[in-house]
Amino acid sequence: MQRDPRAYLWDVCEAAKAIESFTNGMAIEQYKLNALVQAAVERKFEIIGEALNQLSKSDPMLAAMIPDVPLIVAFRNQLIHGYAAVNVETVWSAIQISLPPLLLAAQAALAIQKASAL
Repeated sequence: MQRDPRAYLWDVCEAAKAIESFTNGMAIEQYKLNALVQAAVERKFEIIGEALNQLSKSDPMLAAMIPDVPLIVAFRNQLIHGYAAVNVETVWSAIQISLPPLLLAAQAALAIQKASAL
């Protein structure tokens, strides 16, 4: 049985909110010194990237509602396959700059899907 594509959006939203929670009130200097938070954030970004990768395969039109899906999947691949070369400042930048609009886009797409299902 194929997974409901909306579940991938839910995964993206939950992982993004978790990243925000992990880093709330934290400055980059604190982030750089906290290996536990770094690992948690990277894992959640991996989930976001994989969820969007699966969504793009199962429902390309729904995935198209999320900006920059190929870049997000590429970031996930870098985190997983290029783990030894992950730049902490790049991840921090993604948290600060890219994550908020991604979360908004995923929430909006999920809301549209829920409304159309009614």
